[in-house]
This record gives sequence, C-alpha cells and structure tokens, in this order.
Amino acid sequence: MSTAPISLVDVSSYLPKNRVTADYFTRYADPDDLTSNAMFKAPPFRHHVAPGETPADMAEQAIAPMLERRGTDFLAEVDVLITHTQLPETGIVGNGGEIAARLGIRPEWLIDLHNGGCAAFIYAMKIARQILSSSDARSALIVTVQNAAGQIFTQEQVRAKPQAAIPGDGAGVGLLVKSDESPILDLEARHLPEFAGQMTVIADPPRKYWEAGAGQMHVGFTESKIAKVLARGNRIVPEVAHAVCGRIGVRSDELDLLVTNQPNRAFLRNWRDALMLPTERHPDTFDECGNLFGAGIPVTFDRAVRDGKVPAGSVVMLAGFAHAGDFAAAAAVRWGGRRVGDQN
Repeated sequence: MSTAPISLVDVSSYLPKNRVTADYFTRYADPDDLTSNAMFKAPPFRHHVAPGETPADMAEQAIAPMLERRGTDFLAEVDVLITHTQLPETGIVGNGGEIAARLGIRPEWLIDLHNGGCAAFIYAMKIARQILSSSDARSALIVTVQNAAGQIFTQEQVRAKPQAAIPGDGAGVGLLVKSDESPILDLEARHLPEFAGQMTVIADPPRKYWEAGAGQMHVGFTESKIAKVLARGNRIVPEVAHAVCGRIGVRSDELDLLVTNQPNRAFLRNWRDALMLPTERHPDTFDECGNLFGAGIPVTFDRAVRDGKVPAGSVVMLAGFAHAGDFAAAAAVRWGGRRVGDQN
C-alpha cells in the first residue's frame, strides 16, 4: 500500500467544432415553454458532436493538449483508466476498452463508470485515489464524455422541448499520480439511493429504451419533478462542499475557486451564494457550452487554468450532483499549477 499523496496534476478538454446558437431550438419551440421555467433557460451557445463522431474520437481530442504538454511517455505508467460516457455507443461493454486501444495503453484497472452522472469526474477521482493508494498502480487517467446533446436532443420529436436547448457536448480528461505536486486534500461522495430512478428516459408511446418504436427517447420531466430536483440540487451540492471544507479546515468563503457542474444559471447562482463566494471565484462555461453533464467540471476547470485564473497553490473545490439528486460529490485540490509555457 502506498502512503504517498495522490495528486490531480493535469486536466485537458475538448469541445466539438459545431457551435450551435440558441436560435436553432427557438425556431421549433413553443415561446411560452422557453420562458416558463428556470430549469430550462437556454444558454446562447453550445457545441454538438459531428455526425459519426464517437466517444473514443472525443477522448482522443480531449487528451491531445495533455499529450502535447507532457509527451506520450506518461501513458506507459497509466495503470488505471476510468471512463464515463453519457451516451455509450458500444452496447453492454461501454467505451472504455476502445478508448484504451486508441491511447495504446493496457491498464490493469479499466472501469466504465456509468452512475456518477454530472458528478462522475469527482466520483472517478475518489475511486482512482483509492486504487492508487492501496496498490502498486502508478497513475490514473479519468475521461468523461458528454455526447448526448447533438444526438438525443436534436431529434425531430425532441428538439422542440424546452430541455433540448440546454445540453452541449464536450469531453474532459484528468491525470492523477502519486505525488504531492497538486494534492487531493479530501473528497466527499454521497449516494442517495431513494432518489435513484427518478431521472427517467421516456418515449411516446411508452416502451423500454432498447425496444423499437415510433417515439423518440428523451428525458422525462414533470412540473413536480422539476421542483423537487431544484430543491434537492440546491441543498446537496453545498452540503458536500461544506463537509470537505470542514475536514480540511478551510471556510467556504476562503476557497480560491469553485468549479461545479452547470445544469442552469439558477443552480450556479444558488451554489455560489450558499458558499459565500463572488462570481469571479466560480467560473463556468455555461453561456458557451450549456450543460456539459459529466464533462462540465473538467472542461470548466481546464478553461479556468488556461485563462490564468488558477495560480499555483490555489485551493480548488470541485462539486456537483447527478441525475435527479441520487448522487453528490465534492473534492478539494491544492492546485500545483502548470509549468511555464504549458497553459494551452
């Protein structure tokens, strides 16, 4: 068992080239639906995957900046690969194996992590840290891919729904190693299984998702369900962040940066207020990218680092929740910075 600290030493990300404006959706939607609920206030832009673009393609693009910074030698020490894909394209087995093949690695631990949702990056950090701390594994690579926006939410029967204008596509990558370079100070992960299954995929007429049928699949929302998700999400993300703050001895208002998933502007504002942080310490990519689901945290963090908003020594809190609130997680990292000339 290793006693070395575990560090998140690098992040990188990818956004598809297809940049889509909100006008794409407003031409189909009922105007009353667009303004009736804070849950579905559309961002100005989002990115959509290209036709035929696969999760492995997106993973390759996301890790490319990291390979440019570090060279390819570090891949030989990746013994742990944890992947999360919002819309897996390979049935039964997921996309982790294909991603490993693309990167030319043969990790001892290869995990397709499906249930972490929008907080999957943090959940993967927790799992990777445990494996690295309790084994001879040398480093871990985390890959989160959101690819549902340009495939599910642009379908003819779905694109007119208010929810369709919110998601965007993208991918993020994180590298964890045994070192004190950029240590993970603490993590909190909470499963709330009583809410599992409340985020449902439906069609009209009803059917199982694998069954053939005329109706196109989409996420099922009702007014009562939306109200419950808003209340639950507003509460559980600050709770896990405060729990981590308490254990590391840092008040929430002392955090240098808060990076969350980004379902909508209401959540972003409420979480920032609950942690008593100014806007400049809670960066987001919502106006450019929309809701990136599990890729939102690494994409936003990478953007903040590239924009020079995360100097070395910063205490960064990553936090988010998944689905209808059946999972929430937070992680604090003392960021070690990027080497001079490596900001891109």
